[in-house]
Amino acid sequence: MEHGAGVPFLREVVVFLVTAGVVVPLFQRLRISPILGFLLAGILIGPFGLGRLVADWPWLGYASISDIEGVSHLAELGVVFLLFMIGLELSLQRLWAMRRMVFGFGALQVVLTGAVITGLAMLDGFNGAAAVAIGSCLALSSTAIVTELLVERRRLASPPGRSAFSVLLFQDLAVVPILFVIGALGATSQDGLALSLLIAIGEAALAIIVILVAGRLVVRPFLRFVGASRNREVFTAAALLIILGTAVGTSFAGLSMALGAFLAGLVFSDTEFRHQIEADIEPFKGLFLGLFFVSVGMSIDPVFVISRPGEILALTLGLFVLKAVILMAIGLAIRLPVPIAVETALLLGQIGEFSLVGLGLARGLGVIDPDNAQLLVIVAGASMAITPVLIPYAERIGKWLEARSIRQNLGDGFDGGELTDHVIIAGFGRVGRLLGDILDHQKAAYVALDANGPIVAAQRKQGRPVYFGDTSRVDVLQRAGIEHAIAVVVTMDDPLAAENIVRAVRHEGHDVAIVARARDRAHAERLFALGANEVIPETVEASLQLGEVMLRGLGLPPDAARTIISERRDIERAALDGFRGTSDTHG
Repeated sequence: MEHGAGVPFLREVVVFLVTAGVVVPLFQRLRISPILGFLLAGILIGPFGLGRLVADWPWLGYASISDIEGVSHLAELGVVFLLFMIGLELSLQRLWAMRRMVFGFGALQVVLTGAVITGLAMLDGFNGAAAVAIGSCLALSSTAIVTELLVERRRLASPPGRSAFSVLLFQDLAVVPILFVIGALGATSQDGLALSLLIAIGEAALAIIVILVAGRLVVRPFLRFVGASRNREVFTAAALLIILGTAVGTSFAGLSMALGAFLAGLVFSDTEFRHQIEADIEPFKGLFLGLFFVSVGMSIDPVFVISRPGEILALTLGLFVLKAVILMAIGLAIRLPVPIAVETALLLGQIGEFSLVGLGLARGLGVIDPDNAQLLVIVAGASMAITPVLIPYAERIGKWLEARSIRQNLGDGFDGGELTDHVIIAGFGRVGRLLGDILDHQKAAYVALDANGPIVAAQRKQGRPVYFGDTSRVDVLQRAGIEHAIAVVVTMDDPLAAENIVRAVRHEGHDVAIVARARDRAHAERLFALGANEVIPETVEASLQLGEVMLRGLGLPPDAARTIISERRDIERAALDGFRGTSDTHG
């Protein structure tokens, strides 16, 4: 008997783990999203990549995966865990607060986009059933890719991130009726379609209510019982049981497994076990989500793409633009700010993973012919593949529009020429605001600059001297009165931005004192070399304060602990002063 032959998907899992071990480090080093790497890896190791060569070189079978359907079922767990983690970050109260966006913006997007694409499909010659199936499927966007990229770029909590997530959440809710409609379209009889759809929606709503109520009554006592064992492995197993059990339960109820996992996350979010569960589940989410992206790549046939490149490119770009335009129009109609509406539209222009499920069902039932189904699957995969490349540009466009809007509404035209002996605070985040409070208390004059529009707007409403501007620009510094300023304090936590500000001040020959926040000693040395007068390395200072608390915890008297840390602080300061003296000598 062949070793491992009795273990399902063992070879596929090994191939995937090898791929993940190469793809993620490689693409991180190239500063490219790993999602794009997983998609390309899926094309390579799938049946349309190396799988085509197995007949001539059988040994390539060990490095390729041919069972797309089996892997796709396993890969669905990636979306399940992703939605669970998102639900864990929310709560029922926050979800209720989002109801306007979810059931307003989201519903309008699905209905209008589906209707427009259905109409275009009918104009292209598709019959009514096929056009409805195509419109319903292509109206959906990719929850997995968009949400993961927003989390990766720390944009999920931003206004565009929340707006996009609201639409995605409604799309997940819409998967059930969409799949039901496709199933009904494939049936021989269409009688009672509307009634059957209403019954299905009612059953889905009942299942959601049962899960939420049962979760509140059962989950917390069960986890307390398991937690009493003080066995982390057993606790993790119990958490997985609840997540997967809820996902499977919603699947039996006709809902998507991902929606069930999201509901499980909402239940967990109100318990004291939330943070432990989040730490335990994170590795599972990352691995299975990578497998999901690989499975999407495996569905793309390069030969088919090469045979119809123009049609695929036109459809991919055309559908992306069409969906983005509809989304932007809806966003503006419900009075979203222009930057948020535009960025949200660019985030959700692709075709989603649940579209692949719907297209597969429509193909199996004969609603859509195989060639057109294959074409649309490739277009969906291509649109998902370009999303990691486009999202950074969507963020830049959104920030540019936001900055432009702020300049129009607030005006960046300030004049610090009348001020003397004032402080210029570069960056008005948490550190900058604390410094502003200190200066306000001392009745000292200052001007604060920040490139974050919402921060500027909020602070100006409070009557504080905060202005929109890029402090690395010489003209902005001049208008802030740098010729008469007593000091420039650089507070940003972005090392490159801090260095650009110090460089800009010294490049113009200004002799003003510069006090900068540094990330670590190496960053502090670079700032000194650029001309900063004083630098505070935040990691060093935080470590020293932690060290003092640690020594006191070990039993040392407070005075003794303070003395030891002060001596260490003097050593660190002497090292930096020595570097500053060396850089001044060379300068």
